[in-house]
Amino acid sequence: TLLRYEKQIAMDAARSFFVTDAEAALFSKLAPECAVRVEAMCNGVDAEFFQPSDRHLSPFDPAELPVVFTGAMDYWPNIDAVTWFAGDVVPLLRKQWPTLRFYVVGRSPAPAVQALANDAIVVTGTVPDVRPYLQHAQVVVAPLRLARGIQNKILEAMAMARPVVASPSCANPIDAVPGQDLVIAETAEDYCTQMGALLASPGFANAIGAAARTRVMERYSWEANLSRIDPYLNRPSGQETGRGAAQPPR
Repeated sequence: TLLRYEKQIAMDAARSFFVTDAEAALFSKLAPECAVRVEAMCNGVDAEFFQPSDRHLSPFDPAELPVVFTGAMDYWPNIDAVTWFAGDVVPLLRKQWPTLRFYVVGRSPAPAVQALANDAIVVTGTVPDVRPYLQHAQVVVAPLRLARGIQNKILEAMAMARPVVASPSCANPIDAVPGQDLVIAETAEDYCTQMGALLASPGFANAIGAAARTRVMERYSWEANLSRIDPYLNRPSGQETGRGAAQPPR
């Protein structure tokens, strides 16, 4: 039923954009009659809004090493991610970095998330502005074990010039160089190793963050992305544009 509905929407639209090539290919396989109307256009981030600034004062204690996760905390993949990270990774990290503190930043924390709060873990709930938490994090993590498409939380952290350590399912859809623009980790031991290298060398962490922002500006800023929609807007009725262009909407 859903596929039948999505096919009709695609046939009615001048163009349908999917956030990754893989998702566009999957839909085209399921609905070959719509393939000429489909293409990939990756998600983006407001890189002007999400940029480092002296106005973003640190919300953290100067004596701690803040590690940050951001997201809607009533969303199951986020709940699973922070619960796993808090239980399997934070205790290992704290053995070497006793002042490390894991901040779970986001609205509507589920009871399972609220229960994580302790001396090593802070659950903030809604915050007025997420940017100070990102900008002043030592490391931003995205340990989602179930993820599809482009994760905005990663793009926002990269735009804020912070090093991101992410699971393969989060990192792989992003056009970035592992070890240069972001860092990939999968197991608890991976996270400890990769994050340990960043925590031990602020210069290395800052270099990853600077490269991350450069990548976002080149590939994921709205200026880099949204111009691809322009040919399909306000064009004369019946005019075709682009490869395999569709007829105007009915």
